[in-house]
Amino acid sequence: EFMQAFWDVEEAQARAMQHLASFVGDKSALPYLLNFTELIAFAMKAHIDSLKLQVDGCSLLLEILSQALEQDVVMALDENVTISLSEIVRKHSENEELLSLLCTLLMMISASEVAAENLRKAGLISDLLSILKNFLHNEQICLSSCAVLWSLAVSENNVDQALLKSAVPITTAVIQEHLQNGAVTESACSALWALSLQGCVTENDCEPTTVLLMDALRMNLERAMLVKNACLALASLLRLSEISAFRFITDSKGSGINLIKDAYHLHCDDPEVVENICMLINEMVQYDDIVLDMLSQKMEELLCEIKSRFPSS
Repeated sequence: EFMQAFWDVEEAQARAMQHLASFVGDKSALPYLLNFTELIAFAMKAHIDSLKLQVDGCSLLLEILSQALEQDVVMALDENVTISLSEIVRKHSENEELLSLLCTLLMMISASEVAAENLRKAGLISDLLSILKNFLHNEQICLSSCAVLWSLAVSENNVDQALLKSAVPITTAVIQEHLQNGAVTESACSALWALSLQGCVTENDCEPTTVLLMDALRMNLERAMLVKNACLALASLLRLSEISAFRFITDSKGSGINLIKDAYHLHCDDPEVVENICMLINEMVQYDDIVLDMLSQKMEELLCEIKSRFPSS
């Protein structure tokens, strides 16, 4: 009632947020705090020019939603919250500190299909691409933005195809910039997989993107999620392009067949990783010449081992 009564008074909203922040550590207060998410977002939007209020509000929302995730509480955020946050992103598109917080918050929110749809309708994809271009050096912004991009692009709902195609070079630039950062590369690989699923990788881009994904695998082969996402993205590329398929087995840094073997031996106990490796192999065997190469490198033995290890799959 206090926040609603004095919605136009910045100092009142700031004090209210400070008061709410004092309850964040109390697990029993979470159900009440979740009821304030819309009011916090409304206060941020009402005082959109106040950078301090944006930072405080964003930090508070992050604390509340993080606690909800820890307690496995389902969050049903109102559409007004996503619209408000989208507008704040546009207003403060050059403030790196705030964007780092906002993109992390949007990453958490976009895990919900409903929220992802609302963010998509609010036109957030275009904003994300601008942010990535402007702050390519910022690891947290790149990690969070690519995760949001994955959530927005993976949907089967109609998305502007031209816009998504423009996301491909930006996403590959993220991988190139942060190749040695496993977490960022993992997030970018998931976005790239979603974009390839949507048919956004052009034939001309297939080969260099294949090489880049192979580099990402080599540098981060121990990361199970990255291996899963990279194998799915590679499978999509090999399905699209015969040139990509041949580049995968003839790359100057090492054959993709050896890369598959190494990935399997590292993650042979993870059925999800092995399944995605098999999906990639399934695309490889569509090309007769590649099958001959696979046989010469004893891939048949690997497949027999997978079959015996996962007989019911």
